[in-house]
Amino acid sequence: MSERPAHAQITELSEVLVQLSNKVLENFLLSLHAVAQHDEHGTGKRKLADYEIDMAEVDLEERCLSFLALQHPVASDLRTIMTIIMINDELERIGDLSLHSLDLMLEITPEIIETFEFEKMGVLAAEVVKKSIVAFAVKEQVLADQVSVLDKEIEAMHRSVFNKATALIKIPGADVSQLMAVLSISRYLEHIADHAVKIAKEVIYLVTGEIIHKELLY
Repeated sequence: MSERPAHAQITELSEVLVQLSNKVLENFLLSLHAVAQHDEHGTGKRKLADYEIDMAEVDLEERCLSFLALQHPVASDLRTIMTIIMINDELERIGDLSLHSLDLMLEITPEIIETFEFEKMGVLAAEVVKKSIVAFAVKEQVLADQVSVLDKEIEAMHRSVFNKATALIKIPGADVSQLMAVLSISRYLEHIADHAVKIAKEVIYLVTGEIIHKELLY
């Protein structure tokens, strides 16, 4: 890291994190659209973009660790850097879950994707992540608290998918492999929202200094 003032470096690292989150979400939404259209060429391009995002996440973590080693920050500065590192880790997991869900969507028919409203569920999951990142960018606890409301919507959609899919599995002649993929996709999308809640928790910690457990966000 350079010899610039610590606060300037922290601002830059925060901006890099926000930009990275935007790339993660853009890649996921473009991939989701490509999968819904069964555009395998478009999906392949998105996987290449995901690799580039992974490299950017590694670079951001290394820059944060370098800052810690060279600047020895205290109090709020240390809390901010640790929050950036933890959110960066959550973004990496969100990216991985996105790939897992999109890969499975390619194994099911467009009709099933539409029946279980996976495109709608994916867009909502991305919205949950986006709100948590905006909360970080503006250091706003109220926005972080709102993440739990959207997370409840995702959980309700997951329960609906689970109930519908398990009921269909019991029907003689049902395509069990496709329905099992449906259950996994729904679970992955729900987990994306769960990681957004974790990001919101980190934001609350950053703003207040208090460690918030997920259940207290509800």
